[in-house]
Amino acid sequence: MTRRVLFTIVLAAICALAARSTAAQQPSNTPWRFLVSGDSRNCGDVVMPAIADTARKNQVAFYWHLGDLRAIYNFDEDIQHQPEHIKRPLTISDYEDIAWPDFIDSQIASFGSIPFMLGIGNHETVAPEKTRQEYLAQFADWLDTPVLQAQRLRDNPNDHRLKTYFHWVDRGVAFYNLDNATPEQFDPPQLLWLEHVLAADMANQNIKSIVVGMHEALPESIAAVHSMNDYPVGTETGNRVYADLLRAQNEAHKHVYVLASHSHYFMEGIFNSQYWKQHGGVLPGWIVGTAGAVRYALPEPHTDAKAAMTNVYGSLLATVSPDGEIRFEFQKLEETNIPAPVMAKYGKDFVHWCFVENTQAK
Repeated sequence: MTRRVLFTIVLAAICALAARSTAAQQPSNTPWRFLVSGDSRNCGDVVMPAIADTARKNQVAFYWHLGDLRAIYNFDEDIQHQPEHIKRPLTISDYEDIAWPDFIDSQIASFGSIPFMLGIGNHETVAPEKTRQEYLAQFADWLDTPVLQAQRLRDNPNDHRLKTYFHWVDRGVAFYNLDNATPEQFDPPQLLWLEHVLAADMANQNIKSIVVGMHEALPESIAAVHSMNDYPVGTETGNRVYADLLRAQNEAHKHVYVLASHSHYFMEGIFNSQYWKQHGGVLPGWIVGTAGAVRYALPEPHTDAKAAMTNVYGSLLATVSPDGEIRFEFQKLEETNIPAPVMAKYGKDFVHWCFVENTQAK
């Protein structure tokens, strides 16, 4: 291959990437969709293939997982009930070795060619079994895709380090996946990164919407128990991020939406709390920790939430309008939605157990 031919190929690739980047920055003229949920431990190998069917049915642009992939601190019941492990029960060390590969094989793979955006949860940092560095190594293929790498370098041409938090833009919507999986987060580097990139998006007239996803909900929500309120740094830095997002909504006039999981139920309107009504204003917010984890009781009181359900599995379907406004609808799953191959693998009794017994909210 001559140098001229090689140069032509490289130039064509760069131009194609630039064209895709420009298109991503421009708002879409037609509605489009994406899908979100989190917490797929315990029964995720049963539930996530059904969520993948929801993704295909709605022709989503991507699926976004908000963290807690596998239990790690104890066995996931779905792995225990795989036929080979019923015949030969796992040791805890065996389980720890296969837990993340199982997530890839049993959950990510069910989405096929649908892009899979991957957030980190507290169960990905269960010490000493798992660390952020091990997480980055295991899931680098999903954390350093061409789209994410190109956006990282667009945000900062000198930023060559893979991180558990990231940003991307799709058809005029700026997405942020944040890392609040451990008590010292948000740490100063992540905050500085977020506020630098957010300022650029706020100034960009082509960015119509900002969607921020994370594992634990920002502080002072209706679901404040089991959120960033659980530790001092989380409360302080989470409130700072909330204030930043309020400015994006109120001063830059962007549509702003905040998504979380961690609590294993569905709730809409999580920031419709007395605190935020009195301290700056309410942002649209959701908890959707409904991808297979043991279900939790709803917090009390929760009457100010727009909607709240527990003992459900499902995902949050987002429809993006040309003006950047996003409509979110919960897609509830029933036992009958579990794909036939999954039902054949695990058997009706275990699938029924996942729907009836995998709960702390009885």
